[in-house]
Amino acid sequence: MKTMTTAVLASLALAGCSRETAAPAGEATATTVQANAQFAKTLPLADAQGFEDAQRGLVARPTGKILAADGSVITDFDAFHFVAGDAPPTVNPSLWRHAKLNAQAGLFKVVDGVYQLRGFDLGNMTLIEGRTGWIVVDALTCRETAAAALAFARRQLGDKPVTALLFSHSHIDHFGGALGVLTPEQVRGGVPVVASAGFMEEATSENVLVGTAMGRRSYYQFGKNLERSARGMVDTGLGKGVGYGSFGVLAPTDLITQPTEERVLDGVRFVFHNVPGAEAPAEMTFSVPALKLYGGAENLAQTMHNLLPVRGAKVRDALRWAGYMQQALDQLGDAEVYVGQHNWPIWGHERIAEFITKHRDVYKYTHDQTVRLINAGLTPNEIADQIRLPASLQGYFGTRGYYGDLRHNVKAVYQFYLGAYDGNPAHLDPLPPVEMARRYVALAGGADKAVAAAQQAFDQGDYRWAVELLNHVVFADAGNRAARELLARSYDQLGYAAEAATWRNSYLTAAAELRGGAPKQGTSRAAFLDMLVQTPIERFLEAMAAGLDGPAAEGKDFKINLVLTDTKESYALWIENAVLHFRRAEPAADANATMTLTKTFFVRMMAGTAGAKDMLTSDEIKVTGSRIDLLRFLGLMDKAPGTFPIVTR
Repeated sequence: MKTMTTAVLASLALAGCSRETAAPAGEATATTVQANAQFAKTLPLADAQGFEDAQRGLVARPTGKILAADGSVITDFDAFHFVAGDAPPTVNPSLWRHAKLNAQAGLFKVVDGVYQLRGFDLGNMTLIEGRTGWIVVDALTCRETAAAALAFARRQLGDKPVTALLFSHSHIDHFGGALGVLTPEQVRGGVPVVASAGFMEEATSENVLVGTAMGRRSYYQFGKNLERSARGMVDTGLGKGVGYGSFGVLAPTDLITQPTEERVLDGVRFVFHNVPGAEAPAEMTFSVPALKLYGGAENLAQTMHNLLPVRGAKVRDALRWAGYMQQALDQLGDAEVYVGQHNWPIWGHERIAEFITKHRDVYKYTHDQTVRLINAGLTPNEIADQIRLPASLQGYFGTRGYYGDLRHNVKAVYQFYLGAYDGNPAHLDPLPPVEMARRYVALAGGADKAVAAAQQAFDQGDYRWAVELLNHVVFADAGNRAARELLARSYDQLGYAAEAATWRNSYLTAAAELRGGAPKQGTSRAAFLDMLVQTPIERFLEAMAAGLDGPAAEGKDFKINLVLTDTKESYALWIENAVLHFRRAEPAADANATMTLTKTFFVRMMAGTAGAKDMLTSDEIKVTGSRIDLLRFLGLMDKAPGTFPIVTR
């Protein structure tokens, strides 16, 4: 399926309307302006209900900035003040409306005894008043934003202690700020930390194995390096921006393992529902019957969600997700207020039931119609261009594609069942991208002719085809400045028309990198140290194995002992057939070398904050056997910096 704006752009391109060669880089072309204007006519953008909900109960608004220890800005509360008034020509009008709703940052009273902090980070921190203090639902992404949000609430509501911490699910924007809410000593002193079964394993594993690539791709999804402006990043769909600070986690002291379990926390009765394997591998929703409150975690948000994020992840199960939505309807009881861990609340039982019903049917319709067309023999791209939601779902703001996108979700359903291969043997063994690009450019008669054809497509507003042509030219010759700039301008227009914030951010980040190059620095694993020390050592050894340079390891037969003094663990690591293996075992007598160190120092080595020099000189590590062999062994491990190019090669 095409979104409405993409469909409008396509129809305008087919009609051959407008000539855009004079439009300078960064401005919306006449085709894009016209497409966005036509899009605005298809939705009741003046509907005030969302704005009433997003502003309801405001207690106070924050100002200024949240800073990291090095003085860098994590959150700037003034950065999105430009998101006001009518949509500019460079932003899809539906996304602009959503961005204005997400821009309502502050402390809000939801009902008596329940408050939310929104706009401090990508997610929300929900405070539920207990008998003696605050029960905190979710700790945001990083220590800095969590501490700032909690301090802001205490200034407005009084300096009450945190008497329980709940993690709704295992994604870092909901637990990474745990150490800004509670200390390990407070937890050891009896403050409960509640999460669902599997939380710790999932929370600590997602970013270890493919975290480098996922982190690099997240810059596209969240528009991390884009300027905050009407020509840059305006929203993420789930909130205004991610808090890139210091990440940590606290191990739960109380796990919800059954489908439904009750707890009394600081005098408040909670009913928890364990809902794994939809939006997150470990997730739980909850209700507080005395307050007629239902908390939907992130299975519900004021947007269609992702079945497969742009940044990458394991594909999510649309059918299970829809099933959980039916369960939520059955569990809703007499709830009169819904709170989510993104976006804004909903009041009124009928409105909440409608909200859940629409989400249920979006995921079920996406699943069922994709499967129907799979069985009719259509490929992922064909299905994505064909499926349209029914009018009853298209017209509902709460499930529009601001974060997820129907076309991307269709491809995720296909991948969930059949994989990425579409069944056509022509796609079994395609040429690598650069080689394919060179041959296509040669077939077109050279780069100049390909760029001329792309310019013609751009002039006609056919930006998807322009991107297809120019992508080949740039992959064939990354130094072709004319092709890079025209490709960047094409991405500009696709971004300006995109309703999904994730697609807009991806297009505009691509344009920025074509003009300025890939980032010089990737996401530093040093920021994750507080979280990584909680990660089982096996995850790091799996990451080591996945980082082994196979060709360089061919013919090598190193065996290394790893002894961790603080956790009393011992592992044997060995290379066989250019594969790194490990098992828990006592130190082998025939090993080339033995490393004896603490887990914390080993994690620092894996995170890149301790290198070979530290290994040779530090008092925190003891090496017996051949240091030379140990260095050769460690030298076979790739240390990817996470700055690889994406739109060039």
